[in-house]
Amino acid sequence: MVSDTDVFKEIRPYRDDEVAGAIQRLIRDDEFIGAIAKYRFAALSRWGGAAIRSLIRLYLGWRWRKVNSIRQVQLEVATYMEKMIANTTSGVTYSGLEQLKPGVGYLFISNHRDIALDPAFVNWGLHSHGLDTVRIAIGDNLLRKPCATELMKLNKSFIVKRSARGPREMMKAFSELSAYLRHSIDDGHSIWIAQKEGRAKDGDDKTDPAILKMFYMEGKRQKIPFNDYIGSLNLVPVSISYEYDPGDLAKARELHAKATHGAYEKSEFEDIQSIVQGIVGQKGRVHVTFGQPVHGDFDNADELAAAIDREIHGNYHLFPSNLLAAGQTAQVDPAAVEVFERHMAQIPGELRERVLSMYARPVLNKGL
Repeated sequence: MVSDTDVFKEIRPYRDDEVAGAIQRLIRDDEFIGAIAKYRFAALSRWGGAAIRSLIRLYLGWRWRKVNSIRQVQLEVATYMEKMIANTTSGVTYSGLEQLKPGVGYLFISNHRDIALDPAFVNWGLHSHGLDTVRIAIGDNLLRKPCATELMKLNKSFIVKRSARGPREMMKAFSELSAYLRHSIDDGHSIWIAQKEGRAKDGDDKTDPAILKMFYMEGKRQKIPFNDYIGSLNLVPVSISYEYDPGDLAKARELHAKATHGAYEKSEFEDIQSIVQGIVGQKGRVHVTFGQPVHGDFDNADELAAAIDREIHGNYHLFPSNLLAAGQTAQVDPAAVEVFERHMAQIPGELRERVLSMYARPVLNKGL
């Protein structure tokens, strides 16, 4: 088998022999160290910025001195993940993990609500059940800073070239991506990818058939029928449900701006700010359902997309926030009603209906 070292070097995650160098580049990166100082030691950094940054560098150099493999990076991430779950959630639960087999490469396609947390919660479930973590599809729009690229590629992320322009360039980028997915799965490495480009800001989880057509490009090149090739990818729909979305207000503002002004202009590093907000914001309970591997007779991407949507919608775990937003108040605990009302009271009046619609959509998608 051809090594991904040569063929997929531009898009693949780092390998073990690249970890130490990437860590050293991160520790030397002023923006990376400055971001840690800003978010972790905001008050102190205003008074002794240079000293704080020097201490952070010393600490990270000591903490990461023996980290020289992707596995060790993943274990380091797990320690932060455990703290984040303890501090910002009311518990994370899973279903469907028992049907997954060790050593098998799966193509997990999930609904997309949070840039960083969606694959992180998928990984946490796999890790907690003794399964290997996924390689994560991430758009190159998130990699505008060198430190972001280092962090993502250390965390098993591979690059989706969303910035590709022109038919020829786009075809080349998507063909390479399709081949990389095939290569990873054949090597027993699972993949996480969102069901469409960008988060479902309105709460409506829909699979973009274009993503599925990209999956098939390598199969088409090999002249394998669509249904046969899709069946070989071990495609598993995943439903990720947040009781409260830390980004609901920001999403509502964007939707409101588009509705009232016809457009919304992102700030330069708004995606990075969204990542931070997702990590530090309160989420309530979180549930992740690994659905049944997709099997059936699908003639085209549209039919497959509809089947994936049925699985994701059907497996979406409804919380009181969803039911209350949809006006279904029966059997909702009064304490949950109070929490929901407090949350909605923080939403500006002109955005409230959009946020309610966001939480209600999964109920409607289930047909309830």
